[in-house]
Amino acid sequence: MTEILRPDICVIGAGSGGLTVAAAAAAFGVEVVLIEAGKMGGDCLNYGCVPSKALIAAAKHAHAIESAPAYGVKAGEATIDFRQVRAHIERAISAIAPNDSEERFTALGVKVIRAHGRFAGPDTVVAANFEIRARRFVVATGSKPAIPPIPGLEDVDYLTNETIFDRTAPMRRLVIIGGGPIGLELAQAYHRLGSQVTVLEAARALSKEDPELGAVVLDRMRAEGVAIVEGATVSEVKKRGRSGVRLAVETSEGPRTIEGSHLLVATGRAASVDDLGLDEAGVRYDAKGIKVGRNLKTSNRRVFAIGDVAGGLQFTHVASYHASLVIKQILFRTPAREDATIIPRVTFTDPELAHVGLTEDQARAQNKTIRLLRWPYAENDRAQAEGLTDGHIKLIVDSRSRIVGVSIVGAGAGEMINLWTLAVSRKMKLGDGRDYVPPYPTMSEIGRRAIVASYLPLTRKPLVRRIIRLLRRFG
Repeated sequence: MTEILRPDICVIGAGSGGLTVAAAAAAFGVEVVLIEAGKMGGDCLNYGCVPSKALIAAAKHAHAIESAPAYGVKAGEATIDFRQVRAHIERAISAIAPNDSEERFTALGVKVIRAHGRFAGPDTVVAANFEIRARRFVVATGSKPAIPPIPGLEDVDYLTNETIFDRTAPMRRLVIIGGGPIGLELAQAYHRLGSQVTVLEAARALSKEDPELGAVVLDRMRAEGVAIVEGATVSEVKKRGRSGVRLAVETSEGPRTIEGSHLLVATGRAASVDDLGLDEAGVRYDAKGIKVGRNLKTSNRRVFAIGDVAGGLQFTHVASYHASLVIKQILFRTPAREDATIIPRVTFTDPELAHVGLTEDQARAQNKTIRLLRWPYAENDRAQAEGLTDGHIKLIVDSRSRIVGVSIVGAGAGEMINLWTLAVSRKMKLGDGRDYVPPYPTMSEIGRRAIVASYLPLTRKPLVRRIIRLLRRFG
């Protein structure tokens, strides 16, 4: 027998965005139905951010042992126990999982339905034996690994981010298709944990990043021993022996054959729009995701789409940001618009690569005059003390001295970008950065040093020197 529910809000998808909407609405006493067929917490908790950063942490410890002799510390060769690495990943997920659990959200007053949900019409969603007729719907179904149409790929046991973290045994020769953030983060981590790793990228690795900063990351990874082949198109995949793979690859230098014991496909993400009944709901979508305006409303005025499924930036913090915009509109009837220029991004390689705001090319397209301010880690005392001198900060400043974009490559870049995200979002100027005092010795000083250095040409201007001489006459 079908039970009819009439909540204020129905959320489809219990990832970061959907959970944020449900928790915020429930906190104000609003009736919410939350539908999730898979794991609570979505991709980030179970297959993405959390397990990958736990793996990277293990790899950093292994690398620290290998690098210790340079600091006068001899610890011997690192031994990797992959079962313990997997146990560390599981502990990290288990520690966070209660915050995203069905029990917690039920306690908050949310009606949680663990089943697949799909629209049966423009104002109705069905899930299990429930029919939900809500005032507003929020689709937050996220994304899934995008699998390229490579001949033979379906015949081999390839890995994706949804399966690679389950491994409890080493991978002798790992081949990764895809040189974006996911592919490179895992390439460096598994190399540090003992695998021989080859990355194949059809275009330029880290293609969405400033080439100047991306080169610092790629040079470090290559120096460590990761093989990164750019301009490489995989034309065919075949099995090799009982469990290996053989890839036919076209490169600028001619065809190559690359063999491995394991294959990871990291060629991006595809919005999860399958079997949602979007046509029945009157919601427009395509292969990139659900079509939304800057207010995240779909072609059906009752339906919002947030996070990865909305076809834009695919980050956990974007889904949470989208959720806040939707809550403002549904609960407070306040207009809210997405501003993609204030969204930071971080690639968690070593060194890290972080960015917020406009890139240099974007800034030049929008402004006739821009300034680029840089400061290297090598000129930072803390970086010298720790032997972490690779990288620099790059500030992009417009003709009105506003900070419109910031990129950082180096140790701790992901933490440093927080301050600059605030600067870009609040349209701060160089003077605001000049007047703040960072503690010494910290690597975050590189930002202020870049700004202060931009004023040095003033010290050589004849007019400025004449003014100072004049002022000195007054005692």
